[in-house]
Amino acid sequence: MSAPAPSPLAIVDAEPLERQGEVLTDAALAFLAELHHRFTPRRDELLARRAERRAEIARTSTLDFLPETAHIREDPDWRVAPAPPALEDRRVEITGPTDRKMTINALNSGAKVWLADFEDASAPTWANVIGGQLNLIDAYERRIDFTSPEGKSYALRPDDALATVVTRPRGWHLDERHLRAADGRPVPGALVDFGLYFFHNARRLLAQGKGPYFYLPKTESHLEARLWNDVFVFAQDHLSVPQGTIRATVLIETITAAYEMDEILYELRDHASGLNAGRWDYLFSIVKNFRDGGPGFVLPDRNAVTMTAPFMRAYTELLVRTCHKRGAHAIGGMAAFIPSRRDPEVNAVAFDKVKADKDREAGDGFDGSWVAHPDLVPVARASFDAVLGDRPHQKDRLREDVRVTAAELIDVASLDARPTHDGLRNAVQVGTRYIEAWLRGLGAVAIFNLMEDAATAEISRSQIWQWVNAGVVFENGEKVTADLVRKVAAEELAAIREEVGEDAFAAGKWSQAHDLLLRVALDADYTEFLTLPAYELLG
Repeated sequence: MSAPAPSPLAIVDAEPLERQGEVLTDAALAFLAELHHRFTPRRDELLARRAERRAEIARTSTLDFLPETAHIREDPDWRVAPAPPALEDRRVEITGPTDRKMTINALNSGAKVWLADFEDASAPTWANVIGGQLNLIDAYERRIDFTSPEGKSYALRPDDALATVVTRPRGWHLDERHLRAADGRPVPGALVDFGLYFFHNARRLLAQGKGPYFYLPKTESHLEARLWNDVFVFAQDHLSVPQGTIRATVLIETITAAYEMDEILYELRDHASGLNAGRWDYLFSIVKNFRDGGPGFVLPDRNAVTMTAPFMRAYTELLVRTCHKRGAHAIGGMAAFIPSRRDPEVNAVAFDKVKADKDREAGDGFDGSWVAHPDLVPVARASFDAVLGDRPHQKDRLREDVRVTAAELIDVASLDARPTHDGLRNAVQVGTRYIEAWLRGLGAVAIFNLMEDAATAEISRSQIWQWVNAGVVFENGEKVTADLVRKVAAEELAAIREEVGEDAFAAGKWSQAHDLLLRVALDADYTEFLTLPAYELLG
């Protein structure tokens, strides 16, 4: 008898998890190895292209629509594939990580869609990566339940009352260090998350009248969308799944992608479902790309940059127009408020803000929007019900009144608001608290009544970096320096120690979080993604 073939991928530096063999079968690992072999070299080329494009932005301090793809933008005839029935009505989508309790609550939430998140709302510990896949499989097999430490039980509602799952894999820049090929190279996290979910669930979902649906994060160009499309075509062929079964919604959360919305939909047109208007990652991308562009690109406090800012209006209205012109869904941004059942006055003010935000999106032509908490599902649904009625979407609103120039998308200088000392302190507070939780394996964290994810920490540390390097002076005449940031960070760390107590402080990752925030906020060489050095510290 011949010896069994060696596994094509090695699991390294990871304690074995209960039931991980149900996910990491030999066939699943062989599929991941094939994805890695075929597509990681192109991923690497596209990451290098990102750096080249960033260098060009640093040289010119501008962006424009691509002349070489003008024919795609100007062709009035092409459309994306029609939406499958399960994605026809997307008026409310809830987001969250794939832990067991969230899986049940999100599916039961009353939202039309659950964004099951392996990306910014999930710290990529081995337990989260594999456990999340198991939870989704168990949910589809209806063998999932959960009992809290307090004894509260959670179970799924009937199938026809559950949200449709749209899974978000990690971005192209992140590797999965625990899965390595024969040459020792790690497999991209995007291919791991996509590959395991597709391999285990594509046929199961088809049998349920749905399909494997994905959100694609941090896309920076139509060439990256083309890579995803090629991954989809190969995966469907390889597993004998009909072409077009996969559907993808792309997050337009980078400034470069905002100039290539038509092209991104075109590259994915047989698999495209829509585009989503992110917020914090979009602002993070503007700071990252134009960080040395001078005073005209200095953003004020993050909470002062609302979706009604002229350059944000330009971006969102262009997104709606582009999507509807091509028959795709336009999905709005996040309502991150976390209701407090102990403070009805705070809730009333916050619910009014959420309602105004969702009313604006529905009025602008969006087909749906995001919330971070089940209690916000009815609020968002009411805003879209008022506009949609019984219709599943409003793609017939072509928004031909919208005219957006290249300059309007980066007109940061038109903002009236300016950086403040309170804004600096908030960036340090939120950045420290989020990073500490992330290092403990939590990716979605409630901070100051808002559900924050990795994008929050990215915009926080990027603004600190920008303000220091731009020599920002606050309204009181105080200049933002590295020493000032260190002083504020030390004060906040001491305040946290007093707030949580010595035992909890010692048991947490507070000092590591403080040090990492200062590193990525103050180093002369800007770190492209906070999660890259943070991943090295993750248990």
